[in-house]
Amino acid sequence: MSELAIAIGLVLVLEGLIYSLMPGAMKRMAAELPHIPDSTLRIMGVVVMAVGVFLVWLIKA
Repeated sequence: MSELAIAIGLVLVLEGLIYSLMPGAMKRMAAELPHIPDSTLRIMGVVVMAVGVFLVWLIKA
C-alpha cells in the first residue's frame, strides 16, 4: 500500500513540475484537446499506460 501512495505522490510531483515550468505550453495543450479525436486520445492513453506498466514490471523484476 505504501508503494501505491509513493507512486501517486510521484505523479503529483511530476505533474506539478510540468505546470510550474511550462504553464503556457500546458494551456496551449489543454486548448488543443477538444480538437483531437476521441480515438486518438484513447490510443495515446493506452500507449502511455502500457509504457507505464512495462516500466513498473521492469523495475520490480
